[in-house]
Order: sequence, then structure tokens, then C-alpha cells
Amino acid sequence: MTRLRLINSFNVRYLRGDLLGGVTAAIVALPLALAFGVSASPQAGAIAGLYGAIFIGLFAALFGGTPSQISGPTGPMTVVMATVFTGMIAKNPDNGVEIAFTIVMLGGLFQILFGVMRLGKYITFIPYTVVSGFMSGIGFIILFLQIGPLLGHPSSAKVVDSFSNLPKFLSNPHPVATGLGLLTLLIVFLSPPKLNRIIPSPLIALVVSTVISVTVFPDSDITRIGTIPTGLPKLHLPVFDLNQIKDMVIYGLMLATLGAIDSLLTSLVADNITRTQHDSDKELIGQGIGNLCAGLFGGLPGAGATMRTVVNVRAGGKTALSGVIHAVVLLVIVLGAGRLTENIPNAVLAGILIKVGVDIIDWGFLKRAHQISLRAAGLMYMVLLLTVFVDLIIAVVVGVFLANLFTLKRLSDLQAEQVQAITTPNGQLRLKPEEKSILQQAEGRILLFHLGGPMSFGAAKTISRRLSIVEDYDVLILDLSEVPHVGVTASLAIENMVKEACEKRRAVFLVGATGKVKDRLRRLKLLDRLLPKNQLQSRQEALAAALLIVKERQGVSSSKGVNLD
Repeated sequence: MTRLRLINSFNVRYLRGDLLGGVTAAIVALPLALAFGVSASPQAGAIAGLYGAIFIGLFAALFGGTPSQISGPTGPMTVVMATVFTGMIAKNPDNGVEIAFTIVMLGGLFQILFGVMRLGKYITFIPYTVVSGFMSGIGFIILFLQIGPLLGHPSSAKVVDSFSNLPKFLSNPHPVATGLGLLTLLIVFLSPPKLNRIIPSPLIALVVSTVISVTVFPDSDITRIGTIPTGLPKLHLPVFDLNQIKDMVIYGLMLATLGAIDSLLTSLVADNITRTQHDSDKELIGQGIGNLCAGLFGGLPGAGATMRTVVNVRAGGKTALSGVIHAVVLLVIVLGAGRLTENIPNAVLAGILIKVGVDIIDWGFLKRAHQISLRAAGLMYMVLLLTVFVDLIIAVVVGVFLANLFTLKRLSDLQAEQVQAITTPNGQLRLKPEEKSILQQAEGRILLFHLGGPMSFGAAKTISRRLSIVEDYDVLILDLSEVPHVGVTASLAIENMVKEACEKRRAVFLVGATGKVKDRLRRLKLLDRLLPKNQLQSRQEALAAALLIVKERQGVSSSKGVNLD
């Protein structure tokens, strides 16, 4: 399949666009990959960012499900990976870097597993408030951590450290580094859009600021990238520490989930621009293979990159060949142009990353979240603060847990509104004139218990509560004609309702139970408690039969005053 896809990619109609798109995407990816590598870990260095862009970009293009997507290291993935490097190196000074790359491989394996299990359609079910808070938190982390390097100081490992060192950074900036960093910010933020379409502003900033640093300040003591290894990457075989296996698995799942969300959201953007449809599960497998290979060869983890994908499409890239070309161009740079990048100042990379952080922050939702919902705004800000000041994993877990609780509460309230215990035709439920007439004749002796919509565990308590309100009745009619699904807990509540009515020697009718609802009740042996003639599909028939029973119990002739039409 992959081979066929590549053959189709060489269609003459697309070859020129794919070539231009791939080269353009590589030009955009180069400064970002270098910056992400330096930001993630001094031990791994800038080359790790380039290796990540090469391997993820290549294999995600070959095996993924979004033809025009460009993949590589991204801001959110780099922030998580920086945490991984810091934690693993602190606990394992000798082989912490190798363990960190093993975590990247685990993340890739988990993504492949997600794709094989066809979980692609579920990955994006995480509430937008949680995703927005997390992504904005990542953006702020990048901003805070790059303040030091922008001013010529070493980067801090944690946001709290960056805050505590902020007075020192601001009171003692390195003049040359600060000037180059500010120049970089001016270029990336103020480049004219027309020029930016031709030459990406990060590349302009990288070249201009680096040339100035070399020609005007050749003897300055500013921090630079330094020597970058050239040639093919070396193999990093997996290294496991049994004492850290829990942390490794958790971080692997974190990388896999974040990368999956990032990639599939970018796939939706690509679909919207190209008017195509991506394959979510295939995309996860492609991203997983890319991350597995990136970790195996000392590269940073990555995902589908929105900006690079949009640049690729706008430049003409349409097929997987554009992603392959993007990776090949970066590989050529690594193999032969390493010396050209060793003089890049860290302050310049910090300026580029600050632009990335600003772009990641969900400013639109931050400004208007409180107008949409105070609860949603509170959840989003909580996730943001937890992400920045506590822990990335805790932020996502707590955010998803609370969001699901809020959703369950809303669903339970909606389901509760569909549970109605009716003894008189008071307008709670739309009834036919004949049905209203029967209820009036029954004088409150018939309890019509109507359920509507899906019934989950959230409705169980309401079912029991509504039933307890009405004690004095002769016949119970359980109307399930508008229930497409009934959960286990709700089924047990219905069973208890029927059991209680039968124990009190009250007649019970079941109306409208079909399909899966009827099958669920059958497996509970609930249908065995009811006479076949009391299991009906028409509510009016059940009401008429119930009225007969009421009249009989009142000692009135069953043939007198009853309308069965």
C-alpha cells in the first residue's frame, strides 16, 4: 500500500508542487528543529531536533494517513520531552539520556497500538477546554523558559526557577545577546506577510542575526549552538531502569497521547485546506513509526506540525512525496552543512521559540472563555495553571476527570428531565385525547412511568426518586417507547421498580421495549416477571387494559364505561 502510494506521488501533476512544498517546509523546519533541540536538553543538543524532524517527517509521510501533512518536533512535545530529559538525567546521571530516548520509542509504540486498536476517532474526544488550557500552558512555559536565553543567560529547567531568576536576568542582561534576541523578535513578529510567504520569518531571523553576530561581534562571549555532529546518526538501543519503569510508561503514554492529539488536529486543518479526508488510525500508525525511529536514532519526538503543513500545502504540496522531500532536504543539511549552524547564537533561537510560544497560546479562547461558560473558563484556566506550575500529566488527568464529571452531571440532568411519573393528564407529556381520557377515568389509579432518550446510570437515582413519590396506584405502565439505549444501572433501577410493584400485587405493563433495550431486559430476566399480554407496543392499548383492571378492582363491570378504541 505504501509503495503504491509513493508511486502515485510521482504523478507529473503533483511533482512540481510536492518538490516546492517539501523544500519550503524544510526551510521552515530547520530553525525550529534547531531551537527545539537546544531547548529540550543541552545533552541531546540541536542535532536531536534535526534527527527528530528527519525521521518523523520521513516515516509519518510514508506510513501516515494525511498525505499533505509535515511532521516533526513541536512546541508541546518539546516541553514534555524537556521534562523527561530533566527527570531521567537527574535520577540516572550515567544513562538518563538513553532512557529518555527509550521513552520516545515507547511513545511511538503506544501510538502504533492506538492506530491498530482503531482509537483514532476517540483521541480528539478530549474536551476543548482541557486541550486549550494545556496548549496555552505549554505556550507560557516556552515563553518563561526562554526569557533567560533571550537575555544571554543559561536557560532554566523549570518555570519556577525562571521566575525566581527573573530579577537577575532583567537587571543584568548580556548586551550583545539581548540585542540579537530583540532583533530576532522584531523580524519574526513584524515581517511583512508577503515576504513571509516567500521566505519564512524564522529563517530570515536566523540568517540575519547569525551573520550580524559573526561579522559585527566575532569576539563576543555570547552562547552559541556549537559543533553539531555531521554524518549519519548513531543507534540508541533501548535502555530500561526497573526502578523508573512506571515513570517511563507514564511519560511514554503522555507523549503518545499528546502527539496523537496534535497530529490529528493538524490532520483536520489539512483536510479543511485540501478538501480531502485523512485516515486517523493510519496517521497514528505513521506517527508511531516515526517516533519509534526518532527515539532509536537520538531524535526528539514529534507530531503533525500545523504551520509546516500549511506552508507545504500553500506551496503546492499535495502528496506524501512532499513530506519525504522535506525530510531528505534536512538530511542533506545534517550531512553536509553542520558547520554553517554552529555559530547560531542561543539568544536567536530563544527569540524564535518565543514566537512559537506566542502562537501556541489560544488567545482567542482565553479572551472569551468566560463569556461562553464560567465553568468552562474556570476549568481551562485551572488546566493552564497546573500545566505551568505543577505538572503536565497532572494537568491533563485532572482536567479530563473534572470535564467528564461536568459532562456526566449535565447528561444526568437532561436524563432526569425525561423521567416522568404521571397519574393525571397535566401536560407533562404529550398524550393523545384518548389517552388523556383514560387517565381521567382512572382517577389517579394508573401510574404512567415514561422514560425518554438514552438512560444511563445518571438516570437511575431519578427513576427511584420519582417512583417513591407515587405510592397509591393499582397499575404501573412502564413506557420505554422513546428509549434507544438503557445502561446496566438504569436497567437495575427499572428491575427494582417492577419487582416492587409485583411484590405489592400491582399490575405491570411494559410498553415499547424493542431491540437492544428489550434484549437487555430479557437478560435481566425482567420479561419473565411479566405476562406476555402485558408486554405491548402501544401506550394507548396498555392504558385501556390498565383501566379495565382498575374498574375490576373498584367492583365496576369491565364492560361499562370503558372506551377501547
